Amino acid sequence: MKKIILDVDTGVDDAMAIVYAAHSPELELIGITTCFGNVTVAEATRNTLAVLEKLDKPVPVIEGAKETLRRGEKARYSRHVHGEDGLGNALSTPPQGQAEPGIAADYIIDQVTRYPGELTIIAVGPLTNLALAIEKEPGIVTLVKEVIVMGGAVTVPGNVTPYGEANIVADPEAAAVVFGSGLPLTLVGLDVTLQTLLPRTQLDAWRSSGRNDAIFLAEMSEFYMEFYESTYPGKGGCGLHDPLAVGVAVDPSLVRMELMRVTVVTEGEQTGRTVGSTEGEPKISVCTGVDADRFLKHFTSRIIGGEV
Repeated sequence: MKKIILDVDTGVDDAMAIVYAAHSPELELIGITTCFGNVTVAEATRNTLAVLEKLDKPVPVIEGAKETLRRGEKARYSRHVHGEDGLGNALSTPPQGQAEPGIAADYIIDQVTRYPGELTIIAVGPLTNLALAIEKEPGIVTLVKEVIVMGGAVTVPGNVTPYGEANIVADPEAAAVVFGSGLPLTLVGLDVTLQTLLPRTQLDAWRSSGRNDAIFLAEMSEFYMEFYESTYPGKGGCGLHDPLAVGVAVDPSLVRMELMRVTVVTEGEQTGRTVGSTEGEPKISVCTGVDADRFLKHFTSRIIGGEV
């Protein structure tokens, strides 16, 4: 069983990733850290607690960065994608739980030190918390078992600019720190996540499952799918960006990977672009192919409580 920290900026697909991880017996979810990104960090924390409440699963939640590593606060959030509340406007009442005391970067350092060589970090938002941890305690780089990042667009265009993917564009300097750190890193970017699709028809199965968490996901996914339909007419569903990073933690054979050095453009029109090269170090594993059908079957079975 892999010990994992899930680092999130909880919007709709982060919520899916949390539920997926919680229902995967291969993973031991020891903590969730939050960051600004899809919404403010306070909203990401609230949304994370709301999802865990539907799961009825006690997991420590530690609030993290409210602004970027070098650029101050993020200018705007993705409410047109994830809804005003970040959960497809499905959050009817605030959760009763509260975040643990402390700061996400310190928590990451503490847990990596506590479990040397054992801890997997799955980061599905801006990489600010991890960059802050590395800058504060560079020695953790040699203690982390693996880092799986949902972010980047190495071989395909971006989704918020022609060049950049949302998580990297949100804090390019943080991504540059993480990619250049020497961490054992797997990049699950738009190169593969855009090949995934959760069909709208799946929402009926979630609603009829009788599971509070699955029903909650179905409610919030309606808004998310409407955004996808407006952007990609005829799509008939939504991409599974953040859940695929969890899927790779559970079963790396779901994807095909290539070793590359990945740098991040931090200035000019192409800010946030992730540039892959076979030359230079450090190299990371970049996902370039995915068995989308097998992944979808695995993901959806776990959401309604089955195992594949």
